[in-house]
Amino acid sequence: MSLYPIPSDDEKRIEVLDSFALMDTAPEQEYDHIIQMASRIFDVPTVLISLVHRDRQFFKARIGLDVCETGRDVSFCTFALMESRVFVIPDATKDERFRTNALVTGYPNIRFYAGAPLITSQGHALGSLCLIDPKPRLTFSDRDQRILEDLAAMVLERMELRRLERESETSRNKFINITSTSPDAIICANSENQITSWNASAEEIFGYSKKEALGKPLDIIMPDSMRARHGAGLARVASGGPARIIGTSVNLTAKRRDGSEVPIELSLSQWNEAGEPQFGAIIRDITSRLEAVKRLKHAAEYDDLTGLANRSSLKRRIRQACESHEPLALLLLDLDGFKDVNDTLGHSAGDVVLKIVAQRLRESVPDHHMVARLGGDEFVIVISETVDPIKTSELASRLISIIEEPIEFDNEPIHIGASIGISLKSGPEDDSEQMLGNADLALYQAKADGRHLVRIFTPELRQTALKKGAMSSSIRQAWENQEFELYYQPQIKLSDGSLSGAEALIRWNHPQLGVVSPGAFLPVLEASLLAVPVGEWILRTACAQAAHWRQAGCKNFRIGVNLFAAQFRARDFAKSVETALADSHLPATALELEITENIILRNEHRIMEPLHYLRSLGVGIAFDDFGTGFASLSLLKDYPVTRLKIDRSFVSGSERNKKDEAIVEAVAKLAAGFDLEVIAEGIETVEQEHLMQQYACDEGQGYLYGRPMKAVDFTRLYLTNTTNRISAGA
Repeated sequence: MSLYPIPSDDEKRIEVLDSFALMDTAPEQEYDHIIQMASRIFDVPTVLISLVHRDRQFFKARIGLDVCETGRDVSFCTFALMESRVFVIPDATKDERFRTNALVTGYPNIRFYAGAPLITSQGHALGSLCLIDPKPRLTFSDRDQRILEDLAAMVLERMELRRLERESETSRNKFINITSTSPDAIICANSENQITSWNASAEEIFGYSKKEALGKPLDIIMPDSMRARHGAGLARVASGGPARIIGTSVNLTAKRRDGSEVPIELSLSQWNEAGEPQFGAIIRDITSRLEAVKRLKHAAEYDDLTGLANRSSLKRRIRQACESHEPLALLLLDLDGFKDVNDTLGHSAGDVVLKIVAQRLRESVPDHHMVARLGGDEFVIVISETVDPIKTSELASRLISIIEEPIEFDNEPIHIGASIGISLKSGPEDDSEQMLGNADLALYQAKADGRHLVRIFTPELRQTALKKGAMSSSIRQAWENQEFELYYQPQIKLSDGSLSGAEALIRWNHPQLGVVSPGAFLPVLEASLLAVPVGEWILRTACAQAAHWRQAGCKNFRIGVNLFAAQFRARDFAKSVETALADSHLPATALELEITENIILRNEHRIMEPLHYLRSLGVGIAFDDFGTGFASLSLLKDYPVTRLKIDRSFVSGSERNKKDEAIVEAVAKLAAGFDLEVIAEGIETVEQEHLMQQYACDEGQGYLYGRPMKAVDFTRLYLTNTTNRISAGA
C-alpha cells in the first residue's frame, strides 16, 4: 500500500507531464533564474522545481542540492500536488508524515518546506516550486505564499510556452489547430508579410477583428521604430538567408489598434508550403508577468510595510561601501516605548507608528543616503559621503527630536522616543556584519545610559560586551552546576525585637572565587534568558524554607522574595506563585513579593493584573528601595502595595544627615496615610534602631540583627530561641 497520497487523476496527470518533454532534460537558464530569485527573496539555501512522475521526482532546476532526482516515496512535493495553494511544513521533525523521512533524518536534513503546486490550466498538478531550509520556520505569511505562487506561475508559463513551441515546430496544421483554444495570440504570415491566420486571442490583445487583420501586413502590430528592421529580416529569410530569431523567444513591444503599446513575448516558427516560406508567431501579453516581476523585485529589496529598503538591500549597500573603501557611517535607531504601543493600542497602531517614523526619517535624511528598516522597530541610516562624528551625531540628535513629535492615532496622541547607536568605518577590515554589530553595541549603551540618547561606538564597548558575554556564560554554567544558593537576612519587629520574617537573597558559590558579590552578577542574570527559571527557583526554594520554619515553631514567619522584571513577562507568573505556595503548603499571607519602581515602570501594563490577583489571595506586596525613584507617589495610588521598604541610604552610613531623617519621617507618615506598613533597611546601630522606632517604623532589617546567611545558620541563630526574639548585635 502506498505511503504517500496519489491524486485521483494521477495517470492523466503523468500523461500531461510527459507532453511537456521536460523529464531528464538539461538545466535551462530561464528556470535557474527563477529559483535563484526565490532563494534571494526567501533567504533559503535550497530551491527546487520538482516534476513528480509515477515513481520518482525529477528536479528540472535546483539550487543547494547535489542530486537531480529522488524516489516519489520520500517526496514532499507529492503532498504539494494535492493542494490548491502553498503546502507548508514549519518543522518536519514534528510532523508525523515526515519525521522519519530519509530526507529529514539524513541529507539534505529538511526541517522547513514550502511548495507551490504547478497546476496547468486544465487543473493537473505536475510538480511544485519548493523552498527547503535545514532550520525550522514557525511562520510563512500569506504575503510569502502569494509571492511563491507568483514565482510558480512564472515556472508554469515557461513550461507551457515550451510545449507550444515544440508543437508548433511539427507542422503548420498542428500550429493552427491550437489557435482556437490558446490563451496566446497565434498569427501566421506569408513571405509577402501578409497575415494569413489570426486567432481570437490576437483579436483580444491587438484590437483588430480576424476580418480586419487577414491580408493586412504584419506592420499593423509593429511599432514604427521596428518596422524597418522587421522588413529587412523578413526579406532576408524569404531569400534563403539565415533566420536569426526563428525557434527562440524574445521580449519585444507591439502596437495595438488604438496606438498604445504592449509588452510581448514572441516565439517564431517557420515552414514551407509549395516552396514558399511561411511564418507562425506565438505572442503572449506579458504585462502581468512584468508587473509580477516588478512586485517580486520590490519585495526582494524593500520593506512591505514602510516602503524603505529592507535588510537584504541594507547589507548589500554596506558591503558595496566596504568593498569599495567608501567613507561610511551607520546610524542604528531603535524606538523607545514602541512595545507599549503594541501592547496597549494593538498592532494596527504599531503599524501606523512605523509608517510615520519611516516617512519622517525619509523626509529628514538627504536622498543620497539610504534609510532602511532592519526589522521590528529598528531602522538604519547609511551615511556614505563623509564620516564626520560631530555632523553624524547632530543628525542623529535631530532625528530623535523629530521622532519624539506626537503621532496621531484615533484622534489621540502617541508619544514615543528613540535611541541611536553610531558606527563609523575605521579601516579596510570592517565589513557589514561588524559595522552593524558595532552600531548595535553603541545603541545598547545609549539605552543603558537612559534612552533618548546618541552614542558612538568605541572599542571599549566591545570589551565590555565581551566581559558581559563571559559573565553570562559563567552564570549559565553556575545554574547548570547548582552553584546558586539562598541566604536569609532576618527582619524584626521594632516594638519588641521579635522575629517577623526574613528576606531571601541569592548568592553564587563560585568553585574558585568563593561567594560572588550579587552586584557582580545580578544585572547580567536579570537581563539573561535565565531570569525566569532562576526567579522561579528562588520563589519555590524560599517558600519551602519558610514553610519549614513555620512548622518548626515560628508560627507567623513571613518570607520576602525579590522579583526579576522578566518574571512579569512570563504569561503564567501569578499561576507560578500560586503553585509554589500550594506545593510548599505555605499560606499566601506568609509570602511578601518585593518589587522595585523600575520593574513597575518597565512592565506597567503587564504587572497590574497579576499583582491584584495575588494580593486578593493574601500575598503581601512590598515596594523596595522606596524614596530613590521618580514616580513612587503616583504609583502608590494604583498598585496593591502593603509595605514600604525605606532604602538603606536614608537609614545608615556616614553621609546620613537631617535631610535623610526628614525623608524617613515623611515616608512613615505617607505610609500611615495609605494604611501601609513600613520596614527600614540598613539598621546597623542601636541609635538608628531607636530613630526608626521614633518615626513609627514597624519593622527593621540590617547588620544590627544579622547579615544574610545560609538557612542552617539562620535556623541555629534565630529559631532555637523559643521566643523568637533577636537581641541587638546578634
